[in-house]
Amino acid sequence: MTAGPIRADACVVGAGAGGAVVAAELAEGGMRVVVLEQGPPHDPSSFTAHPPQMLARLYRDGGQTLTYGTPPIALPLGRGLGGTTLVNSGTCFRTPAHVLERWRTEFGLELDEAAMRPHFERVEQSLSVAEVTAELAGENAAVARRGAERLGWSHGYLRRNAKGCVGSGVCAFGCPTSAKQHTGITYIPRARAAGATILTGADVQRVLVRQDHAHGVTATIAGRGHATVRAPIVVIAAGTVHTPALLARSGLGGGSGQLGRNLSLHPATAAVARMDHVVDMARGVPQSLYVDEFAREGIMLEGVAGPPGYAAMALPLTGRRHAEVMADYRRLAQFGLMVSDTSRGRVHVIAGRPVIRYDLCDADVRRFRTGLLRLEELFLAAGAREVLLPLPAGVLPEHARRRDLKLMAFHPLGTARADARPTHGVVDGALALHGASGVYVADGSVVPSALGVNPQLTIMALATRLSRALLAQHGASVGPGGPLDPLPG
Repeated sequence: MTAGPIRADACVVGAGAGGAVVAAELAEGGMRVVVLEQGPPHDPSSFTAHPPQMLARLYRDGGQTLTYGTPPIALPLGRGLGGTTLVNSGTCFRTPAHVLERWRTEFGLELDEAAMRPHFERVEQSLSVAEVTAELAGENAAVARRGAERLGWSHGYLRRNAKGCVGSGVCAFGCPTSAKQHTGITYIPRARAAGATILTGADVQRVLVRQDHAHGVTATIAGRGHATVRAPIVVIAAGTVHTPALLARSGLGGGSGQLGRNLSLHPATAAVARMDHVVDMARGVPQSLYVDEFAREGIMLEGVAGPPGYAAMALPLTGRRHAEVMADYRRLAQFGLMVSDTSRGRVHVIAGRPVIRYDLCDADVRRFRTGLLRLEELFLAAGAREVLLPLPAGVLPEHARRRDLKLMAFHPLGTARADARPTHGVVDGALALHGASGVYVADGSVVPSALGVNPQLTIMALATRLSRALLAQHGASVGPGGPLDPLPG
């Protein structure tokens, strides 16, 4: 590709929630930044809202990533500029205060609400985060809201990174109006405008750590051959599944024995209700309402919905019964259940590919039993004439076993977890790799525990904190927003 290595002040691997933020912040602060993203750029004009087409185009392995274990869990991951922010529901929760306190006491991370507030605010402003309106939420959310109100359960409209949303109802399949402010249309253009070099189709093989800090990142660029980026700062943001694989290939991060371990997922499922009135679940924001009445028990209820093609895949039915219910699609409502898991999995590397092992523990099985009962109760209170739970025929929620559960997960976290102690974590409180000066990690893999809420904002705020501390430490400008204190070592 080039006669010699590409020189930069910082090399960022990945352009999702973490990598795109780091790239923009460092470039705007005056650093020469090179971004290596394995996936392609995506043109919103090609977003058809047809689930099978968009799964193949926007997701890694066509959205067919699975965990091995009991039960197997679908783990769809976005691929390309924007990463999973391109295909998530746009939900933006700040890290709960009790989680930050746990990180302080259990992992030695000095992160409290006051310390994180300016980073959250900076990200929220960049993404135009605002609360969903009742009108935009649509009737699917209204069904759940009526149920929650009648039961007296705590609930509210979600905050999302959207601007000019018209409620297309296909957030998970690429926003056709570019209303969702994913990092591919927010932070990546900012990084490019500030001079960053963005290379897509870049399959990164290794990170080479050198004593002179001229670290090397070697990659194969689609259609261009091999390339090496030399930079004193390397930020790995390849995602919770692929970051530990890259670190392992590079012989990095394994000193504590924690690399690839501690995987949490926020496993989730959903129930469908047949109503007596027209719902048209795909009209409005699919994930627009939450019920947090049971959040302290590790159970969060959140909206989920989609077009007929999505509903057909999601219905826990087969054959004639499936056809019968789908014929009533306009009267179907759906709501989701997410568990803040205490189960932990592991990412292994076999034949060069990450393999995910995850088994649901007994405590989380009990949470799902309780959560499914709560979903049924919610829909019945809202006036449902029938509630369809994601369980085999004849299995009651209170008797559901591990293998009876049909689960998905969207929030992998923890495989390069942050811990102030080198013997317990892969990175420290500054997200610096233990034992490798100048190498950092900035994606969901550093999040040391399940959050109980959608992690997008947490990952982006931690990436902002890292970026602005790096700028301060290297005497660079911190760009718009003024200086922030450097991180502790």
